Amino acid sequence: MFATLSDRLAATFKNLRGKGRLSEADIDATIREIRRALLDADVAVTAVKAFTGAIRERALGAEVSEALNPAQQVVKIVHEELVTMLGAEARPLARAKTGPTVIMLAGLQGSGKTTFAAKLALHLKSKGETPLLVAADLQRPNAVTQLEVVGERVNVPVFAPHRGVTSEEDKPTGNPVKVAQAGVKEAVAKQHSVLIVDTAGRLGVDAELMREAADIRKAISPHEVLFVIDAMVGQDAVATAKAFQDGVDTTGVVLTKLDGDARGGAALSVAQVTGLPIMFASTGEKPTDVEVFHPDRMASRILDMGDVLTLIERAEQTLDAAEAERMAKKVAKGEDFTLDDFLSQMQQLKKMGSMGKMLQMLPGMGQAREAIENLDERELVRTEAIIQSMTPKEREDVNLLNGSRRSRIARGSGTTVVAVNSLVKRFTEAKKLMKTMAKGGTPALPGAPAGFGGAGSLGGPAFGPGGGYGGSKKGKQAKRSKAKSGNPAVRARQEAEAARRAAERAAGMPKTAPGSAFGLGSQASSGPFADGE
Repeated sequence: MFATLSDRLAATFKNLRGKGRLSEADIDATIREIRRALLDADVAVTAVKAFTGAIRERALGAEVSEALNPAQQVVKIVHEELVTMLGAEARPLARAKTGPTVIMLAGLQGSGKTTFAAKLALHLKSKGETPLLVAADLQRPNAVTQLEVVGERVNVPVFAPHRGVTSEEDKPTGNPVKVAQAGVKEAVAKQHSVLIVDTAGRLGVDAELMREAADIRKAISPHEVLFVIDAMVGQDAVATAKAFQDGVDTTGVVLTKLDGDARGGAALSVAQVTGLPIMFASTGEKPTDVEVFHPDRMASRILDMGDVLTLIERAEQTLDAAEAERMAKKVAKGEDFTLDDFLSQMQQLKKMGSMGKMLQMLPGMGQAREAIENLDERELVRTEAIIQSMTPKEREDVNLLNGSRRSRIARGSGTTVVAVNSLVKRFTEAKKLMKTMAKGGTPALPGAPAGFGGAGSLGGPAFGPGGGYGGSKKGKQAKRSKAKSGNPAVRARQEAEAARRAAERAAGMPKTAPGSAFGLGSQASSGPFADGE
């Protein structure tokens, strides 16, 4: 969502690099570009003025003028002010001292309240809570049915005494206030630790919506009233958040659809304008695509500094500690790395979620955003299919894979022999790296491209068909060109060139090659940084 804003800010900071001192004109020009970038991202004008004003005041002070690297100091100031703009620090959910913690969700229709209700239930369930969902949205057609469906997906019970509206012609049945009150009693009786109440929304803010939401709040006295806002709405989201804050007394904000391609101004405006903390962020369609909102981490993402802490937390939550310990011991002992081990590691990686989203959390990956967006996530599935099409002995020893076996594996996995060969090649290189690490050395990466894909692109996952630590087409062509040609004329030229090089070596002259410099032609072409390696 913040891709355009990140690119604009990166370009602005790039203009400051290499300057030993920053004049007032330099700072004014930088702040002017930041202001334009924020306004283009649909950030509220009041928030932009406060943000740029704070940056200018700090940038013109001794904080920058006395810094060894003024450009980096400006970036540091922007990061800190961006954190403040987003709410300064993460706030945990309020909890009940006794009985269930009641969380009420409010917002406009289409903002993603029902989907978020299930995501929040799953998130709290992973923390050891026992949530219960309450279907108090009796206005929107099939809203109750939708909550039951998403509740079943995350294996969380749904309290729904009334079906509500089931078609456009039906009139609402049941009283949402009484449903919410009954839901609290159900949670107490069944000893649920958390109660999540999904309320009705409208296409716009109106008196009826506010009255109904205020009545539910008064009846159940929730510990949290979360305003669910669509981050793709733009500046109108701020006005809507303010209306709900005044009408329902909301205690926090939830941003949904952060994986969209909108400009994201709502996310940067709502905390500053309303003063409400942003509690959660929904980043995708899967039930697991929700995370606690950390202003400092979001600011780092916007400035292309990465979000390694979230990546580590996700790894700790999903990766199998016993499996990781087993692999660590195996590497330490110098035991052979097999395709079964590789398959296990890849399945662990898949549990963490989208490969593209994980790569975007690494610092500096904004420069490879287009390649990451074009990353084929299905490559992992194809690689998994190839390995699972092998026999246990073949996974233990890839040397058994002759031509007929590879053809059988290709047919069984629905891929091609080329894909099988590519996987075997990359696995062999990975095995060499594991042995090097087991000996305590630094693994050399001959043929490692800049990224996960072949030929220096992010075209596929590590070691997978079409990706990984593979050489480029140039390297393969160079190797093939060393073979003797079947054409008599070409072969004669090759033999003459070989004789000339042999004579040079005998005379103590350095090897040369067309286009080489300082006699390093052949050595450079075979090194780890060679073109095509």
